[in-house]
Formats: sequence, structure tokens, C-alpha cells
Amino acid sequence: MFLLLSNHTSLTFPSFAISWRASWFACNAGLLFSLLAHPAAAFDLKQVSERARQLANAPFKQPQVNLPQEVKDLDYTHFQQINYKPERILWRNSGTRFDLDFFPEGWHFNLPVKINEVTSQGVHEIRYDPKNFNYGSNKINPDNLRNLGFSGFRVHYPINVANRQDEIVAFLGASYFRALGKGQRYGLSARGLAIDTAMGSGEEFPRFVEFWLVKPEPSATNLIIYGLLDSPRVTGAYRFVVKPGVSTTMEVNAQLYFRDKVGKLGMAPLTSMFFFRPGQHPNNDDYRPAVHDSSGLSVHMNTGEWLWRPLSNPKRLLVTSFSATDPIGFGLMQRHRAFADYESPSHRYELRPSVWVEPIGKWGTGRIELVQIPTTDETNDNIVAYWVPDKSPLPAKEPFSFNYRVWWQKDQETRPPGLYVAQTLQGRGYTHNPDDSISLAVDFVSGDADQVTPDNKPDAQVSVDANAKLLEQTLLYNEATNGWRLNLRLQRLDTGKPVEMRASLHNGNKEVSETWSYILPPD
Repeated sequence: MFLLLSNHTSLTFPSFAISWRASWFACNAGLLFSLLAHPAAAFDLKQVSERARQLANAPFKQPQVNLPQEVKDLDYTHFQQINYKPERILWRNSGTRFDLDFFPEGWHFNLPVKINEVTSQGVHEIRYDPKNFNYGSNKINPDNLRNLGFSGFRVHYPINVANRQDEIVAFLGASYFRALGKGQRYGLSARGLAIDTAMGSGEEFPRFVEFWLVKPEPSATNLIIYGLLDSPRVTGAYRFVVKPGVSTTMEVNAQLYFRDKVGKLGMAPLTSMFFFRPGQHPNNDDYRPAVHDSSGLSVHMNTGEWLWRPLSNPKRLLVTSFSATDPIGFGLMQRHRAFADYESPSHRYELRPSVWVEPIGKWGTGRIELVQIPTTDETNDNIVAYWVPDKSPLPAKEPFSFNYRVWWQKDQETRPPGLYVAQTLQGRGYTHNPDDSISLAVDFVSGDADQVTPDNKPDAQVSVDANAKLLEQTLLYNEATNGWRLNLRLQRLDTGKPVEMRASLHNGNKEVSETWSYILPPD
């Protein structure tokens, strides 16, 4: 299914860098109840869920921005110079392997977040003090910032080198969070929730307004974080269990309460960037072969089928989806892992993580929706993927609960057991008499070198929708990849409409590859 909206539709789309558009609601005095008496062993999701329930029973209040001009005028480069002082880092030299520092308000992150520490002695607010930050070359008087607060936090852990604390998790802006596994660089982000994404009414951005950080024991290899979510129509209680490793995992337990119904509920949303890949250069003066945080959407159905949808940078908003019942998982994946794929030493796109979402329990019927937004450069996050249940929850006394696990992968990546798509190339369909046909090359490869042999050629099953005519189809053994290259040439009938096509490889009645599910965006 696809939905194509014109450029005149009024929509709002965030990136990790512009997620400050989300709103939050600070509890009024009538709703607040003390958590200070609870020891760490007694603190759990129930307390946060009760806070979320009480928030939902009260009207939403729009927060007010109170940034001084000297902080509001900072650009990205100058905001990056503001850092938490090393000697003030939480839990450093306290026996635990984790430690944390904090982001200040500033630039576009202009709303405060309350942050608490949970220890065996109880729950204590971590007080904001502007003198705990270094301001670099910025001409800022910390005394003018006393009425501000934290905008987020980041977690460090010795994930790459035994005696070095490396950043592994960051929560900053709206409900955005990111994580890293071993040897990875920050790329795409996850969010706590997406509401009415790609709808004409405009998107609503929930915001984490308070966090509780549970101090781990010295031997602990995971970290527990609780978050309180708020927005005009939804509140929520979240529990994150972060386990760093070669692939860092985050187990998420969410309980939502609704002030009002929503048009579209996006669960476990992922937000990424796709600018171009080989054959899709927006111009001819960029020396880089590709620029993207993710190369495609992978879906594992409960029927056993694997789907792969390559990403694109369309000229108009493009929304597609896969209907499913109790999906096994989905993710935005970065399958190209060589420096030569990107030629960008400052960005290292080949090190950016693939992120896989694994539902815990049954999610019922719904769809995995992919939103692709036009972008003119790589500074905008223009890709969103999430799960939409068929029935949106309504306001109720009991919370709407769901659980899932998020994997931040590179060296150990979730893939089909058989052949998978390594790359999709697109260009003009050259013939002796040039025409306006389109040529596509799809490389299927396997992680098992013994699975592919030239004398065991599979059959390719290809289908295109009614807006295209398939002119040529060939399948060749590709010695360079020890895989199979599927070459297609097609004629699009109406250039103002997309073309949807599918292809998979079979040995007899057995499907031996994932399904390549491609959308050719309209001109």
C-alpha cells in the first residue's frame, strides 16, 4: 500500500536535530506526589505509570521557553562546545562500570527535563548547576543560566577498550534516544512514540519530561532507566534496560494513557536519513558514492517471509506499508559496510548502526509503515518507520501496554538465513535505440559461502504493478560477490505515479531469498 501526498499538504517532520518541536507538560502541584521515600528496590514502573495516569487525567499545559538570548542564539557548532565538567560526571570512580553526564538547555533544546538518581538510599533529584559546564569559546555568563535545566543525558561504558569510558546511549530532545554497539558511530535514532506522522493534521511529538536513573551494582552489565512521557493527547511510562555489547540492546516496556484519541499511533518508531545511493545522485558534483544512515527497511513476518525495501529520496512525500499480524521484527538497516561505499572520513557512514526492533509478546494486527520525505541534503532525518496497530487505543483507566527489544547492530546483523539483497542499482535502460526505460540491478548474496555455486542457479520470480511493463529480466552469477545479480529493464506508463515491484529467488517450490520489494517513486 502506498500514499502519495502533494507538496502543498501541511505537514511537520522532525529530525534528531530538530526534535525540540515536541511539547511537554510539567506536573502541577495537585498532581505531584513524592517518590523520595521509595528505596531503589521498591522503585519500578508502577510508580512512573501512576504519574502518567494522573497526568492523563489533567489538561495538558504548554510549556514556556525561557532561554536567555545568549544561549538561544547559539548555532550547532557553538552548542557542541558546551560540555559537562569531567570531575562532575555522575558515578565516575564510584565502583560501577557506567557513568553519565548531562546536556544543558540551549540551541534548539530549549525545554528542561527533570532527572533523578535512584540508589539504595532512595530517589534524589540531580540538581542543575550551570557552573558544572565548560562553555568553550562561547561568551556565556553561567550566572545568567541559573533558571534553566538539563535537556538530556548520555551514558558511558567501556564498550570498545577495557579502561576507557565511551558514550553508548543518549536521550536528547522530545522522545528521541540513540545507542551504540562496539565500533559504531551515531546514526539513526529511536523514539518513544510517534503520533499522526505523515498526516495532514500535522504530527504531535511526545516528550520525555522526567527520568529516573537507577545506579547499577559494581558487577552489573546493564543499566535501568525510567522515563515519563507527555504530550497533548498521550502520556506514558517507560522502562529501558540497556545492555551494552557488540550489539547494544535496549529492552523497552511502555504503558500509555490517552487524554484523547489519536489518528495514528506509531509504536517503536525509528528515524533515519537517506540522501542518495549509487545511481541516485541529486547532482553530478558530489564525489561521494552514497550518503545515508540506513539503506533499507527489513521486515520479518510471522509467516517466515523476509522483506527488503530499499530506501529512496523521493521528490514528494511517499508513505508505504506492509500489513502484518504479530510480526517477528523490523528494522532500518545499513547493509553497506566498506569505507569505499561512502568515501566520507568525517562521517563514517559505514560504521553507523542498523537498528532492529523485536516485539516481545503478540502485537496483533496492524502494519509496518515507512515514511520517506524529500530532502536536499544530509542534515535532515527524512526516513521514519514504525508499527501501527489496526485499532488505536482510546482513553481508558487501564494503560495500553507493549514491550519490545531494540538492537543496535553492525558486526552481528539480523538477516535472513538465505540469500539477502546486498544492493540495488538504478539507472537508464540503455538499448541500441535509447528510450526512457529504467534499468535495475539487484545483487543477492549469502553469509554462507557454500550456499551459492554457479551450477545451482535459482529461478527469479518477478512481478510489477499495472503502472509498468517488464521489458527484460536476466539472472547471472556474480563472481565478484559470489552471489546472483538480477537485471531488470522496465517501462513506466505514468511517470506521475509510483511503481511497485517484487522479486525473489527460488529452487523449485522453495524460496531461497528474501523478497526484494521496491518502490520506484514518481517523477
